[in-house]
Amino acid sequence: MKATPTIQKYMTTSPETIGADQTLAKAEKTMLALKIRHLPVLDGGRLVGILSDRDIKLVASFKDVDPEKVQVSEAFSEDPYTVSPNATLSEVCAEMASKKFGSALVVDNGKLVGIFTWVDALTALNQLLETRLK
Repeated sequence: MKATPTIQKYMTTSPETIGADQTLAKAEKTMLALKIRHLPVLDGGRLVGILSDRDIKLVASFKDVDPEKVQVSEAFSEDPYTVSPNATLSEVCAEMASKKFGSALVVDNGKLVGIFTWVDALTALNQLLETRLK
């Protein structure tokens, strides 16, 4: 039996990020342009959380909220799910499924090196079905 691959094989490397001091409007425009749903949030180059398209929609739904004025720092989720690049695909997928996480941020030596989303998980599943399980 082959070893379970690591998350590094399937993660998206060098993910797009956004500064905590940027506006929700900028975050939303970035997500739409790149067709992504998650943006790691940095403050002074340090990973502080993650912003999802759901976070933006929730905050923007409040009365008297202007996405052009509200900062990412007011909407992002702190303490994102982080993993090492050497974490196994099976452990990360199991944790994401059990906790209903949309993504895992891949951190190496305190630095963001990738993101693994459910789209990446489906890509991995497809590849495994097409190769290993045939």
